[in-house]
Amino acid sequence: MTRRHYLRPEAFVETPVGNDGQVARLAGGLLWHAAYQLIAVEGDRIIRQLVPVAEIDAVIAALPDAERVEEQRRRLAAPRAALQMGERTVRLDQPQVMGILNMTPDSFSDGGRHGNDPDAAASAGFEMAAAGAAMVDVGGESTRPGAAAVWEGDEIARVVPVVERLARQGTAVSIDTRKAAVMEAAVAAGARLVNDVSALAEQKSAGTVARAGCPVVLMHHMGDGLHDGRIEGDPLIAVFDWLERRVDAAVASGIDRARILVDPGIGFGKRLSDNLAIVNGLALFQALGCAVVLGASRKRVIGALDNEAPVERRLGGSLALALAGITRGAQIVRVHDVPETVQAIRVWRGLRDAALTA
Repeated sequence: MTRRHYLRPEAFVETPVGNDGQVARLAGGLLWHAAYQLIAVEGDRIIRQLVPVAEIDAVIAALPDAERVEEQRRRLAAPRAALQMGERTVRLDQPQVMGILNMTPDSFSDGGRHGNDPDAAASAGFEMAAAGAAMVDVGGESTRPGAAAVWEGDEIARVVPVVERLARQGTAVSIDTRKAAVMEAAVAAGARLVNDVSALAEQKSAGTVARAGCPVVLMHHMGDGLHDGRIEGDPLIAVFDWLERRVDAAVASGIDRARILVDPGIGFGKRLSDNLAIVNGLALFQALGCAVVLGASRKRVIGALDNEAPVERRLGGSLALALAGITRGAQIVRVHDVPETVQAIRVWRGLRDAALTA
């Protein structure tokens, strides 16, 4: 049976100063690590070995899939290209916030908040941008478990007026949809990033994104209904392999890898233990060579860990997960509570800057 190997950055340090040759930079960002966890997978058997950065060359050279693992290491270190979103440039060498703006009556957290009022919704989006969100993610279909499907015409009617208003005033807008027709309409209205929870599963979606030349987020999920089934085996490896196949398919469809972002899909067909393992091991996904998006805001995992706290009482947990994500390399955190998350990241950034300049 073929043994496959994976590299997961470990042993993060405050600064590379004084650690020449002993640390590696993660994705051109503000994180440095002193070791790799070398994961060997052979059937159902998984072996983990911690390898110091200074020794990794020799270890990789001895592996049967050395070329593949060396490519993972190169991708782990390579800087992530900035996102060009209209006139806005979103740098990915530091953590960024994506604000959630739902135009749905049934989203799990804020369904119906803006009703059918695009002006009110756009005002909420402007407030997010003013508070520090790098982009506003507009969605017109709930993806919570059991949510009803939405006809593409209705979805377009919900999102396009909001996208137009935000884009007209210079706000960077992403469109949260899994339908090619909605993607096309939203891009024409000014959206400059596609956030697809189905990872371009619809037949026409990949071609639509390729023609638009815009960045795209591919999210891991389970089954056609997004929540069908459960992960078998190690959740980190299962999600990594799935995302790798979707990234390869997107590249084959003409989408530049530099414009592809990946989201491990917290809460989508995953148990609590799966979600926690994915956040803890988030740095592994940087080996795909794509920026990583973490969307854990107000999700069920928080309630499960805090006496079933309702959605409106999950701010603390949302901040904890966002910070856990950026300390493991996430370039973008997708959140409902923009001002609080931006403040948390600014404090984290202050700590990083102090360590780097000490």
